[in-house]
Amino acid sequence: MSDAVTPRAPSAAALYLALVQFLFVTCWTLYVIFLPELLETAGLSRRYVPWILILDQFTFMVMDVVTGVAADRAGRMLGRIGPLIIGLTTISCVAFLLIPYTAGWGEFSTAALLTLILVWTATSSALRAPPWVLLSRHAAAPSVPWMNALMLTGLAVGGALAPYLGITLKNLDPRLPFAASSLTLLATTVGLIWVERALSRQPAPPPTASVRLAAGSWVFAAGCLLLALGFQLHFSLNSAGQYLRVAVPERLPYLIPMFWIGFNLAMFPGAALARRYGTLPVIAAAALIGAAATLASVLVRDLDSLLAAQFTAGGAWGCILMASFSAALEYGRSGREGLALGLLFAALAGAALARIAAVAAQINKVSGLASDLEWAPFVLWFAGGVLFAALAFISARRAAPG
Repeated sequence: MSDAVTPRAPSAAALYLALVQFLFVTCWTLYVIFLPELLETAGLSRRYVPWILILDQFTFMVMDVVTGVAADRAGRMLGRIGPLIIGLTTISCVAFLLIPYTAGWGEFSTAALLTLILVWTATSSALRAPPWVLLSRHAAAPSVPWMNALMLTGLAVGGALAPYLGITLKNLDPRLPFAASSLTLLATTVGLIWVERALSRQPAPPPTASVRLAAGSWVFAAGCLLLALGFQLHFSLNSAGQYLRVAVPERLPYLIPMFWIGFNLAMFPGAALARRYGTLPVIAAAALIGAAATLASVLVRDLDSLLAAQFTAGGAWGCILMASFSAALEYGRSGREGLALGLLFAALAGAALARIAAVAAQINKVSGLASDLEWAPFVLWFAGGVLFAALAFISARRAAPG
């Protein structure tokens, strides 16, 4: 590879990994769409759907940390992370492909379905923290926010397309979309061999002897959990109801993606701000702006204003997530990038688990609580913004000379 091409390797790798993230989100969307039908064909009631999704998120919480630590060890001992990702993803894709076929396995259908779901969820954690570790080991620190924004584009596009997939695929035989998505994801992930080879030509940051997380990382993870809870409540619980106040239900699939449009567009200027001012101030500012946007979403009563509020809230969450991944890498720069990222992913999974559990327990339908839940994202994001502003202040004081 020529010198003219080598500097572009991290950007190309980030775009490639964005495609992997998009395909992973698509697989998850397909799984959620077809899970009720799959349970019934395996002899289980649809009422178990939320509890299986809770188990999925709990598995993610555990395995995100495990795979993050495994990525750290693979990087230190073998110098390569790609084989770990590809090996676990192969198992994950095979399990995902087989899930729709369990209906024909007779008395073993239920056990086979639940086992395959558990295997798929556990091994698919290889596509969460480890790819970020792979990229961070070869990207210069100032470029990390930009790289993260590129990678998160895959998540944003996948999230925006989710409502359309729900409309167009729900009446199909699940075997076809499951096979197509799992085989495509596997074929794409195998390309990580090329990605890691291309990145290996980049000058890597010098290794350090320390293997401890930087001070404040646990407070950082707690702050991310606050913000992730705010996101889950705002987007997954409140947004549809807010749109239904000003629009007919048929328009929901075309309105809900506005959040993800804001998410994707705001990340890139947010990355420039993070590079100039640091990640923690960007998280703090984005959280406070997002808090105002979620408050506006509660108060406005016309569609145009609501779209603007949802766009702003999505942009704030995009900046929060982009800067959070960058900050996690900063906290783990001592050789624990995988652990730091695993803790961040575990916080995101924990927030999703809490939201699914609230729905399963029908807390959102308890008289008086529904209105409280609509205000909760504002409180959570405002509290998170204040916490990260304090972290940014303390970090700046520590970095100041003298």
